[in-house]
Amino acid sequence: MDNQYIVGWGTLALINAGLAQGKNRTGLNWFLLSLALGLLATFSLLLVEKR
Repeated sequence: MDNQYIVGWGTLALINAGLAQGKNRTGLNWFLLSLALGLLATFSLLLVEKR
């Protein structure tokens, strides 16, 4: 697998964790979910409301 792909996927997961923490959600859970689902996790995170 291409190293750039892995770095990009990990960066997306870190960004999602930061977004989740900004919405008072658990960053670790969203980081792990992002590793599994990628952009689907990003879109769902953007749609959830802040707690």
